[in-house]
Amino acid sequence: MDSEADKRLSVCIICYNEARNIRRCLDSIKWVDEIVIVDSMSSDDTVNIARQYTGSIFQRSWTGYADQKNFALSKARGNWVLSLDADEEVTPVLRDEILTEIDKATAKNGYRMPRRSFYQGRWINHSGFYPDRQLRLFRRNKGRWVGGRVHERVEIEGSIGDLKNDLLHYPYQGVISGQLQTVDNFSGLIASDRHEKGERFHLSLLLLRPLFKFLEVYLLKRGISDGVPGLIIAVTSAYAVFVRYVKIREIEKKLGNQ
Repeated sequence: MDSEADKRLSVCIICYNEARNIRRCLDSIKWVDEIVIVDSMSSDDTVNIARQYTGSIFQRSWTGYADQKNFALSKARGNWVLSLDADEEVTPVLRDEILTEIDKATAKNGYRMPRRSFYQGRWINHSGFYPDRQLRLFRRNKGRWVGGRVHERVEIEGSIGDLKNDLLHYPYQGVISGQLQTVDNFSGLIASDRHEKGERFHLSLLLLRPLFKFLEVYLLKRGISDGVPGLIIAVTSAYAVFVRYVKIREIEKKLGNQ
């Protein structure tokens, strides 16, 4: 039978300038055994807010998503780890489900959970935003973050299960300006990753892939059922693909201040 020490749960969070979000996140996890925060030299009040909840705060320059998260993982002491972003929130029902699951003798080594996002003034139920299953809960010695500049993921050794209750997500400050800023940041990282893997610019990709993405999000993923927010998500998703291919072209032609 597992000892109580084997059921200790650490939450790991990496962050940068998340003062407007992190208190909500930290309020939702006061019940865990340990909170580990790795801050990428924030210039706002993020660290001061975090100090009200934990002393395990580490500041280091940005080294990439997977590396930052693995560093946070290395500082955790619990046998179980829940990885969160600063703009996420654990509900009481999800808390209870997590505690019940890790208490089982038959607990898996990792768990996915559905994530529901609040955007454009409402909870999004489709549009590729939901159920958006995220593998975030795992045994510390059975998981490790892998990936390129973006789209990092946890690689789990052994069995994986699914939780039923939602992790809540408040992306982009809830508005399109926040989403467009994220598109600009992430598209450059994705373009660099893909260019290094051999992907090249073609006019046909610039013309067709954004269209296909719009149709995928709005029709196949039922963005149309999310009303105007669903249409906004479909258009901005197509725009993100468009920008990615433009940036691949810019890399090839060495445009800009490189």
